[in-house]
Amino acid sequence: MYDFRTSFRVRYADTDQMGYVYYGNYSRYYEIGRVEALRNLGISYRELEEAGIMMPVLENFSKYIKPAHYDENLSIRVMAKEMPKTRIRFDYEIYRENGELIHIGHTILVFVSIAERKVVALPEAIREVLQVFFEKTPE
Repeated sequence: MYDFRTSFRVRYADTDQMGYVYYGNYSRYYEIGRVEALRNLGISYRELEEAGIMMPVLENFSKYIKPAHYDENLSIRVMAKEMPKTRIRFDYEIYRENGELIHIGHTILVFVSIAERKVVALPEAIREVLQVFFEKTPE
């Protein structure tokens, strides 16, 4: 399993009239987390696109446990629990600075050839860096 954490501060523009983070922003928070998780592995979306691969979101799920508020420093935990093939699933947990879990969710993205607009297998560059997290260790 690949497990990564990053943090960010809630901006005023992220909140609604009630002072809570607007529900639609959690998808953007997922993107922040997964982009940083991939960057941590040495992979950038820009480089994937330059290599002819895009990763559109196929599925997006959110569960709101407690609201987040303006100026809170939040931590996003991003997990890839299975080795991807043509799709990659990222699971997310969002925490307050004190460690309180406030949100969970997941996204499923698919690897698509930009030129052909067809689903393709996991790009070799991603396979190479992820495989170490999914190798079975001898007992």
